[in-house]
Order: sequence, then C-alpha cells, then structure tokens
Amino acid sequence: MNYNNACFHTSFGLLSQIPESDRTEIAFSGRSNVGKSSLINKLLGRKSLARVSSVPGKTVTINFYSLENIYIVDLPGYGYAKTSKELMRSWNDLIGGYLGADRRLELVFQLIDMRHAPSQDDLNMINYMIEAEMPFVIVFTKADKLKPTARRQRLEAFRNEIPCFEDITHVEFSAVTGEGVEQLREIIEDIAAEEAEE
Repeated sequence: MNYNNACFHTSFGLLSQIPESDRTEIAFSGRSNVGKSSLINKLLGRKSLARVSSVPGKTVTINFYSLENIYIVDLPGYGYAKTSKELMRSWNDLIGGYLGADRRLELVFQLIDMRHAPSQDDLNMINYMIEAEMPFVIVFTKADKLKPTARRQRLEAFRNEIPCFEDITHVEFSAVTGEGVEQLREIIEDIAAEEAEE
C-alpha cells in the first residue's frame, strides 16, 4: 500500500451531508487532544495532511482521507470541557450518527492517552462498540512520554479500567518515535486486502 498517495478527500459538519458509503472505511475516534491528527499524519507518512492543533476541540467535522481503495475517517474529538453544550450535542450527533449509520465501516481505532485512565467518554465509546459488536482496536497514544516502569503500571491498570480488556487488540503508539506505526499499517493493509478480494 502506497501511503504517499494518501490525500484529503472531503469533510462534513452535518450528518445529512455525508453521501452513502462507497468503499471500506476505517475510523479514528478519541477525546479532544488525544493525538488523532498526529497519528494519521505519522501513519500516512505526511507532516500536515491532517491539521494538528494545540487547541483541544478544533476538529468539528468528520474528515475523509483517501488511501487507495479505502477511506481513513477522522472523527471529531469528544469530551473537551470548555465546549458549549450546543456544540457538544452537535458533535455527539455527528459521531453517533456516523457510527450508527449503515456504512462500510470495517474498524474503529479508539485512541486513549496512555498516561491517563480512560475518561468516562472513552468508556462510553468502548461500551457502545462492544454492545454494537463493532470491530475496534485501542491505540494508546503518547507512549513515549512514559518511562518503562510507568508504562507497565498503566497497562496493568488498563486491565481493570477497560471492560473486556483481555479480548481487545491494543497497540502502543508514539507520533514522536514512530512506535506502533507498522502494527497499525498491517491492520489497515489486512482490511484493504480483504476489500480488494471482494
């Protein structure tokens, strides 16, 4: 798969604007400022394909990136405390509407900052996907910011904090060192290969 050919396709701020799904989609979900844009840029080998902001809650649209025969879908970050209730409601409608729609969504990468326990919003997302039997992988971002001992402790804590943790595939990731990139690409390529065979 040639990641250099990935390009921004389109973005939508309203669920009603999104056309029907015409190819496999892989979505990236997580709270505001968890590092979704940085991960997508690292994954696709680009510095600024997905806009990175130091201001949480900046992405208020669903962004589609075209990668050969699939779409990479960047969902708006959730859970930013300073967001107005009206904006938060529209984001929730957008994210929930997208996930609940009849689309060719094959996988969700659920991002969680490895340094912290999952937020209630993270747990709500995980429980939603478990109940909906939606395939997902947890990506622990900012792994480089923890020393080895602290990392082991956080992983141990996640076993108790995240429901069904033992049954969920997880990848430790760093946008700084590139750790986890190849694992994530392998997962994406497996899905793309299955799509090409159909």
